[in-house]
Amino acid sequence: MKQNIAFLESVELFKSLTPAELLLVSERVKECQFNSGDFLFKEDSPRDRIFILKSGEVTLTKKDSYGNENRLVNFNAGDFFGEGSLGEDVKHSTSAQAVKPSEVFSLAQTFFHENGAITLKVFSVISEVISRRMRYANAKSIHSAGQYLSGKTRLEHDLLGEREVPDDQYYGVQTLRAVENFNISGITLNYYPLIIDALAYVKKAAALANFDLGLLKEEIKNAIVQACDEITDSKYHYHFVVDMIQGGAGTSTNMNANEVIANRALEILGHQKGEYEYCHPNNHVNLSQSTNDAYPTSVKIALVNSKTKILPVLEDLIQAFRKKGEEFSHIIKMGRTQLQDAVPMTLGQEFEAWAVTLEEEVQRIEQNANLFLEINMGATAIGTGINADPRYSALVTRHLKEITGLNVVLASNLVEATQDTGAFIMFSSAIKRLAIKLSKISNDLRLLSSGPRAGFNEINLPPMQPGSSIMPGKVNPVIPEVVNQIAFKVIGNDLTVNLASEAGQLELNVMEPVIIQSLFENIDMLINGMKTLNYKCVSGITANEEVCKGYVANSIGIVTALNPILGYEICSSLAKTALKDNRSVYDLVLEQNLMTKEALEEALKPENMLQSHMLS
Repeated sequence: MKQNIAFLESVELFKSLTPAELLLVSERVKECQFNSGDFLFKEDSPRDRIFILKSGEVTLTKKDSYGNENRLVNFNAGDFFGEGSLGEDVKHSTSAQAVKPSEVFSLAQTFFHENGAITLKVFSVISEVISRRMRYANAKSIHSAGQYLSGKTRLEHDLLGEREVPDDQYYGVQTLRAVENFNISGITLNYYPLIIDALAYVKKAAALANFDLGLLKEEIKNAIVQACDEITDSKYHYHFVVDMIQGGAGTSTNMNANEVIANRALEILGHQKGEYEYCHPNNHVNLSQSTNDAYPTSVKIALVNSKTKILPVLEDLIQAFRKKGEEFSHIIKMGRTQLQDAVPMTLGQEFEAWAVTLEEEVQRIEQNANLFLEINMGATAIGTGINADPRYSALVTRHLKEITGLNVVLASNLVEATQDTGAFIMFSSAIKRLAIKLSKISNDLRLLSSGPRAGFNEINLPPMQPGSSIMPGKVNPVIPEVVNQIAFKVIGNDLTVNLASEAGQLELNVMEPVIIQSLFENIDMLINGMKTLNYKCVSGITANEEVCKGYVANSIGIVTALNPILGYEICSSLAKTALKDNRSVYDLVLEQNLMTKEALEEALKPENMLQSHMLS
């Protein structure tokens, strides 16, 4: 009983209770044992009690719209959850499952109905917790785990003073301030795992280099390395909560990483989060670094690795166009220039041309991504290397090369490298170029599928949804339309990158956060857009073969094929007459005895109009 009272006293939920009230609570709690995998409660089940975790670990999950379970947060000893049972009768919005064997106290809803004084004190604590949770939940919609934060806090301080930090969070006081200061875009670091992993690579490489130089004790180095490895194993990503757009040239991002790694390292060392005398975010995790070298190096590595995400999607789209090119290789149609009839071609040639133009972008993205392999580690604040050992740059670069498998190289002039954003401009331009090509192709698809009765109607796009709230039967080209809109956003973000790059002053460009946010938004949008274009449009396109052939047969443009035989003046006259009198070129040639029927048919054979020929 005494042990239970001592434990309950440590739970924040009961921090304001008197000894007599704690005794009453201890007498009414129900103690339960749960094995790994057991559910404490399931989503949509009735709420009827509060749970307090005495030992073990419990994870809170919630189903998405596809029925998949998504982990929100893990609870540890001293955490409480299910406090919504104190309010009106509602069902659980989440599920709670034991991750490991767990000992849990529960307190029934009826207890609070019977003990008004205790209920008021507990409600007061809960209101504080809910207020804190909602700050995080509102800061970023995807960070839905924010509303399930632990009720416990720990006291941390920085140069501005002391703050209470949620105890189940691995970030610290500087990250907390950044979350409060920069509720800007709603897009936080954990949207982009590549950036989080790259930060961990850099911090791991720095720890190894500092150990080589005798600046870090082995046990601290090992703990930092293990924490970094866990992060790159996709653990703790949801503790990276700083908005992508922020003031401070990325300092908040860097400190978010430093604090998460330090607090996880403290646990590995057997200490509590916040006991920074044993492993400090600045003194140990950020040793020999500044935001001004660690942050740009991290995002450059992330951008290099982003090509492994975008290029396979692009290559799949290229193959989809190429496959359609082969499928439509026998279908003759009219080519058009300036939206006017030009000369015949095949529908397959049109699709193959789209495949080729996109294929060029694979090489462009590869080339420009490789510009990010030049890094400035060891530059520290402005490139002079202050507070870093002269041997550090070479060591950390070598370790980073081994960790990432990338051929990273140290910039020849660290002062220049610390302020230069030229690589971002080039990469953004390559991404924009891809977007523009995709938009042009989408324009073509919309034109070729226009109609079906009053447009070109040469191809059919897969019908995806009804196209009008008033016109029955109307179906719109919604997939190419959304790709067009993605391209407009990409073009705008490229302008943002250019303006932000130009806005750099003296030894640092403080606008890098918006550059990085713009680039990663572009990459994500293009990945999603190309997948959508491929699987919901291109792969399902069919051809209206007779329509295509009919346009060729009735076109004045075929007169161009007779130029080498009849000459430009005669062909020009034929075209003028055909257009004026609504006649076919074929009939006019025969009527004017300009060619025999056999010679005319040979000249107008589709295969003879689709490629170049010897004129002699």
